[in-house]
This record gives sequence, C-alpha cells and structure tokens, in this order.
Amino acid sequence: MIGSIINKLTIMIQTAKQVTLPLPFYSEKNFINRNIPILLTDYNFSEEKTMINLTDYGYRNIFERQITEEEKLNGLIPARVISVQKETYQIISANGENNAKLKGSLFYQNSKYQTYPAVGDFVLIKPNEMGDDIIHRVLERRTCFSRLNPTFRANVTGAGEQIIAANFDYVFIMASLNFDFNVRRIERYLVTAWQSGGTPLIVLTKADLCEDYSDKVTAVESIAPGIDIHVISTCTGFGIKNLDKYLKPASTLVFLGSSGIGKSSLVNALAKEELMKVNTIREDDSKGLHTTTYRQLFKLDNGVLIIDTPGMRELGVWAVEEGLGETFSDIEQISSLCRFNDCSHTNEPGCAVRAALEDGTLTRDRWKSYVKLKKEMEYSSKKAAYLKAKTTFFKKASKNQSASRKH
Repeated sequence: MIGSIINKLTIMIQTAKQVTLPLPFYSEKNFINRNIPILLTDYNFSEEKTMINLTDYGYRNIFERQITEEEKLNGLIPARVISVQKETYQIISANGENNAKLKGSLFYQNSKYQTYPAVGDFVLIKPNEMGDDIIHRVLERRTCFSRLNPTFRANVTGAGEQIIAANFDYVFIMASLNFDFNVRRIERYLVTAWQSGGTPLIVLTKADLCEDYSDKVTAVESIAPGIDIHVISTCTGFGIKNLDKYLKPASTLVFLGSSGIGKSSLVNALAKEELMKVNTIREDDSKGLHTTTYRQLFKLDNGVLIIDTPGMRELGVWAVEEGLGETFSDIEQISSLCRFNDCSHTNEPGCAVRAALEDGTLTRDRWKSYVKLKKEMEYSSKKAAYLKAKTTFFKKASKNQSASRKH
C-alpha cells in the first residue's frame, strides 16, 4: 500500500491540489482503511528535518554518562533548557526547539525529584511530536549559580534556594561605572560566583560615561585579587575585543548584575546584531529598568552560548562556604594567625584580625562586609536544614498515610 501511495504522489504532485489517499485508522476491532483528503500544498516533500547536534549547546560526556540504559530504551533523550517563564520551559534537543512541561508524577507534591529545571540545565525528555515534550528529570549540574529566594523570608514554606543559571563556564560579574557603582555589591556577586564552580571575571561597563575610572578599578582590584577585570563601553566599542578570549564555541557565559548596567547591550555587541531590546536608565540615580524579564540562553553565530538574567535587586547568599573563603581569602589567612582557633575577633588576646584592623592591613569596610555575608550564610544554612527536615517529615507522613489507606 505504501508503494502505491508514493506512486500516486509522484504522478499527481505537479498538478493536483488535493488527492484522496487510503490511510489506516484504528477501530476497536481492527485496522480499517478510509479515504481521507490531503492537501498537497500543506506539505513540503523536499524539505528534510535538520537534526541538532547538542554538543554545540554545551552537551558533554559528563552528562551522557548519567543516562541509564533503561532510560534510553524508554525513549528518553537529552535536551537543554534555553528559557524559563514561570512554569513554562523552552528546550532544545536533537529534534530542535520545543516547549516542555514537567512530568507531574515525578516532580510535584511528594514526588521523586526535588530539583527543578533552570536555564542552562540539561534534562531528560520524552519527545512529543504533537505537543509539549515531557521533562522526566534534571541531569546533575556541572556548575550552578544560586541565591536565597527573595520570597523565602516571608514564606518559609517556599523553596529556600533559587537557581539562577546552570552549566556555564564563565561568570561575567557586571557593574557600571556610573553613579550606581558599588564595590560591596560586586563583592557579594563574587562570593556566589566562586561558589558556583564557574570562572568569575569582572566587567565594568559604560566607560564612556566616566572621565576617570582608575580609582574604581583600583577599588575592585582590592576585593578581587587575581580576577580578570575588564573596562568596556558598548557605545564606543572600547574594550570589547579583550573579551574574545572567553568566546569559545560551545562554551557558556552567564551575565550577572543589577538592572541597567548593560547586560543586554553586551549581548548585542558580542552577537553583532540586536538580539535584545535595550532600555535607558534614570538620570537622577543611574538606576536601570528591567530589559530582560526572564532568564534565557542565546547561541551566537560564532557558537558561543550566553545566559542573560534579569537584574537582581537583592542577592541573598545561599550555602557559600567555599565562595566566601575564596573571595575573602585575605581575611581567612589573617584569621589563621590568631592565637586561639576559636577566636571571635572581639576581645581575645593575640587576635590577628583586630591587629590588622588597627594597623590598616585590613579595612573596616571589608571586615564588616565579610561579617555580614558570613551571618547571612549561617542564616540560610539553618533555614536549609529546617526545610530539609520539614520536607522529610511530611514525605514520611504522606507515605504512612498512603500505607494505612491500603490496609
């Protein structure tokens, strides 16, 4: 029957606008043939579907090794999350781009998985040619940038950690050289960037708006020893060429910073085309308006992948022990010289920290920033432990209740 269909199409495709073909339809008893009219103009018989190579989107062996043979036999394939808007996911797989949704029985309520997809994640999906693909699970992340959920303080039943982006190589910490310049904010981003596992660098934007930025660069160097610092202007093109060494095919960059510091403008500059809409800033305080309203991943013509994120009004730290140590390695080193291992740095004799504060080796602003971030870290750690215990309790209670109903 297939051969006859092909012959009819070959003969009639040049002239016919509509042809009636016998197609199998399922009935409860058996398969039956019915004549169904098909509009030939609705189909492009010469067009072949182009398969996507997911390695061009950063897929590596570290992810492939996580997929079991059973999952492969069940038809699950890997995909990367390229945008998230509330509970709507856009993904790209070997089949191309498509929308996707979570498999409810695996993610919601007291289900198997508690890790939800974020932009940059690699996930396992069940392809669906007739609609949204189904996400079955998130593959273990190689790198991950997160913060304390801004709604967490008001609602302790919500998720404590908010994932911003995943599986990136470089973290572009961006700050503008206008009136909104803030060293302490850069320091905070640096802590979470080190914790993420990616390689941080600092990009100071809008050099064209600052006649002399040398003092600001010096201030950043004092809190980020050994970190690459780049001064750029997307308006004039100054310094953009110096970023080329990070632009490697299939590598992923994540842009982080406040609103209005030029993240979207840098995306456009690197892409050499306008991918992102750009808003202006308020002249009185240099505050920016949100251009990017949700997190999304772009693939540039040169193969570089960029994750752009909305400006964050607050960046609460979450489980950043390693990042804190890396960012404040000078303080960690000074603390190790204290006479007592459990020195509180208040009134103990032989305190190296107090001595450094007195002779100016350690500035009071940097010490206060360290203490503040450390307190936030301890707070979030306690909340994380509380959430974990609470989740475990309710999962056990739900299982016990389900078991009692069966009996």
